[in-house]
Amino acid sequence: MPSELIHKYMRIDHLPHIWCPGCGNGIIMRDVAVALEELIDDPEVNVSREKTVIVSGIGCSSRAAGYMDFNSIHTTHGRAIAFATGIKFAHPELEVIVLTGDGDCSAIGGNHLIHAARRNIGLTVITFNNDIYGMTGGQYSPTTPTGDRATTAPYGNYDRPFDIAQLAAGAGASFTARGSAYHTRETTELIKQGILHKGFSLIDVFSVCPTYYGRKNHKGGAVEMLQWQRDNMVPASRYYAMSEEKRREKILVGILTHNEYPEYTQEYAKLLEKVQTGK
Repeated sequence: MPSELIHKYMRIDHLPHIWCPGCGNGIIMRDVAVALEELIDDPEVNVSREKTVIVSGIGCSSRAAGYMDFNSIHTTHGRAIAFATGIKFAHPELEVIVLTGDGDCSAIGGNHLIHAARRNIGLTVITFNNDIYGMTGGQYSPTTPTGDRATTAPYGNYDRPFDIAQLAAGAGASFTARGSAYHTRETTELIKQGILHKGFSLIDVFSVCPTYYGRKNHKGGAVEMLQWQRDNMVPASRYYAMSEEKRREKILVGILTHNEYPEYTQEYAKLLEKVQTGK
């Protein structure tokens, strides 16, 4: 991350961060900071630092809310979207961004995720998806691939994993996308589009965890795990040019769904006005 960006958007007294060497979370936090920098500097969009709130739950990824120098709140495990919903209802004019992990939002926080998506509440949810519970000891999470090992699955995980972006889309999210720690330019642009979208946005960003997930599953170090993303996760511009057979071997980086539905807090405001005026 450029030095000027660190001094502008990070709480210097909270650094250096505690993420492990090679962790992809710092890359994703940088993408969020760059996306906000570009939007705040754009006079044609209504995004300001003073009216941006960053919310996180518990986990490795959730440390990002403490490092970023915005209005921020570090909440309880799995409840980041619930807290963010309350903030958005109280102050619909705010840009509310949730930074969460795959376990935080799709396990204990799963119901909050699907119902915020169903209601189309104007939040931007960015998942730091590393396929594992990294902070609490390397337990398998709802996104751990079938057969992969974790401290709570020493012989391999037999659950089928969630695709968080598809889960959110199926629940009614009007904007869903997938990024990766390797594809920084594409991921930054997806985050920008998610913030600008008027409705519930979810960008599922594949991180890397060389300490627990990579080591236990012989994935190599951070460099090898990022190289795997380079070789197997394909930006939309290339993905849709591939044959259908080749697509089955790759993972799309890009927008999955983009629809226009009424945003929940705006509709709620209309209801309040109707009740208050009797019309």
